Amino acid sequence: MFSTPAAPRRPPRLALSLLALALAWPMTGVQAQTGGTARAPAQNPSPSANLALPSLGDGEGLTVSAERRLGDRIARSIYRDPDYLDDPMLVDYLQLLWQPLLAAAKQRGEVAPELAERLAWELMISRDRSVNAFALPGGYLGVNLGLLAVTERPEELASVLAHELSHVSQRHIARMMSNEQRMAPWMIAAMVLGALAAGSNPQAAGAAVAGGTAVAAQQSLKFSRDMEREADRVGFGVLTGAGFDGQGFVSMFDKLQQASRLNDDGAFPYLRSHPLTGERIADMQSRLPSAAAGVGPRADAPVRPMGLPSAAMHALASARARVLAERNSARWSAWVQTALAPTARPGELYAGALSAQRLGQRERALELAQRLRAAVAGDARGMADALMLELLLSPGMPANPALLAELRDGALASGSRGPLLLGAQAAIASGEAGRAASRLQAWVVDHPRDAQAWQILARAQQALGHTLRAVRAEAEARAAQFDWDGALERLRAAQALPPALRNADPIELAIVDSRRRDVEERLREAMREEDKR
Repeated sequence: MFSTPAAPRRPPRLALSLLALALAWPMTGVQAQTGGTARAPAQNPSPSANLALPSLGDGEGLTVSAERRLGDRIARSIYRDPDYLDDPMLVDYLQLLWQPLLAAAKQRGEVAPELAERLAWELMISRDRSVNAFALPGGYLGVNLGLLAVTERPEELASVLAHELSHVSQRHIARMMSNEQRMAPWMIAAMVLGALAAGSNPQAAGAAVAGGTAVAAQQSLKFSRDMEREADRVGFGVLTGAGFDGQGFVSMFDKLQQASRLNDDGAFPYLRSHPLTGERIADMQSRLPSAAAGVGPRADAPVRPMGLPSAAMHALASARARVLAERNSARWSAWVQTALAPTARPGELYAGALSAQRLGQRERALELAQRLRAAVAGDARGMADALMLELLLSPGMPANPALLAELRDGALASGSRGPLLLGAQAAIASGEAGRAASRLQAWVVDHPRDAQAWQILARAQQALGHTLRAVRAEAEARAAQFDWDGALERLRAAQALPPALRNADPIELAIVDSRRRDVEERLREAMREEDKR
């Protein structure tokens, strides 16, 4: 689990094991390893009410199926948290790093076929500014905006993802739970429920975790250090196997080491709970050619394979993360002023344009975005075009029908999620909802768990007057995030539409009926899990 300094905004929290750390994502307002301002969503008054722990089975450890069920329940809570962020452009960028890493891990045999098939392998973004990423049960991985904001090159961010992927592929969370289970079942329950409870009552949660793990704290921490070293070793192989420069690991470690020399203000708990030892640093350096002993881009770095993102694209993604994580208008104003300089770099232009839009400086935002488009090429140009389209779609922007149509058509033809969703919104806004619906319908067939795509599809169908299809799309958006109650409510609403609306589309109505049965079965399964507790 990587973390480096960030502006403190939450008090530190005791971290006693990999499991407690991994489960302490902001599923009910808590921020993993960052300390957390308690902010539980209204629908989730207590963690135990929304997360039924699966049975640990025969006592031999956590099965893959049980781990996935646990991960799905945690994911469901994450989706409801205000800090959860589904930003299509950043998700696209992370996928450009994540998919080659996952493919390399499979090819190297680090991800067993059963794990490849049955775990989620899904990245989830938090708005948190602290620099951190961590693994969760079931193959879910969390990435804070702060991590994207401070990394300088793709291989640095990829090294973090490779490290966390290795925690999953080596089943570290399941192994930790098995280790704790041999000590006492009540201890596991205290660890898990204590970590989850932190979102609504940090003080009570801390007492629960401490009471449940005090007996085994020393052994847990030692085991966790072993896991960190294993994740370093396996992750390095995955990183280089995917075509990234292994120097990314070393330069990321250097950032952590420099951070530890400043002061621990509670903003980088990775360094407290999993110390960055000289042994780990030396091990990563020894895996590189001697010419790469220093930090920074290597003169002899391998040629970047086709398909991996460029440093220029990373600069834009990092700039976007900085702005989206920031809530201080003074900082936005400062970024706008930096971007106005004639020598502003592309990342500064991106941050300035997005900041200007947030400040309501519409003309300036468009001006900076246009300068950015003229300054970049290749994969970075795609991100610049998407930013311009995003700005043109924001309320109050000056009309530019020709540019909007040009960018809309290019986005709709894209095979990437971010441009496609923007293009669909532009099509709806320009009175071409049919094009949006057609393109999105094809997309959700291949990506049925894309909640945002379903939501935009619902808008397109409603604009076309297809009420039944719109309501069903709303249901699918909720089902995609494991909100079975919400999905069932929408499906019932679809079945309760006036006969003229229902009968106009008999095929869609049959799908609605089938999906309602599916969702009802999911709810029954959840109730059975609850009864096992």
